[in-house]
Amino acid sequence: MAHLPNAVEVEALPFQSLDVYVAARELAALVHASRIADAELRDQATRAAKSVFLNLCEGLPSDSGPMRRKHFALANGSLHEVVGAVDLAHAIGALAAEPARRAQALAVRVKHMLRALAR
Repeated sequence: MAHLPNAVEVEALPFQSLDVYVAARELAALVHASRIADAELRDQATRAAKSVFLNLCEGLPSDSGPMRRKHFALANGSLHEVVGAVDLAHAIGALAAEPARRAQALAVRVKHMLRALAR
């Protein structure tokens, strides 16, 4: 079984051990925990981060190339939305620099992996 931080200790599905899954999960948890002070941006960033993760969860185990590409494209769009919301939250003083920096770094990691998956 893959070790997933804070995961329930049960048998994992194969896609749950992939680095992109782990990084997108970490990004969603980080955005949620960062508690962006602006309620509208917090909601937008949190929903977009969840969308990245959940679209990956739909696309990764699919055997259909078109379905995988569809979900990876949706995840990619949501990823850019997360980056924009977090960046704006930091710019207006609604998010401290460190969680914004960590979210950006995770987003870049996920972006590189999404790009590779889409090929």
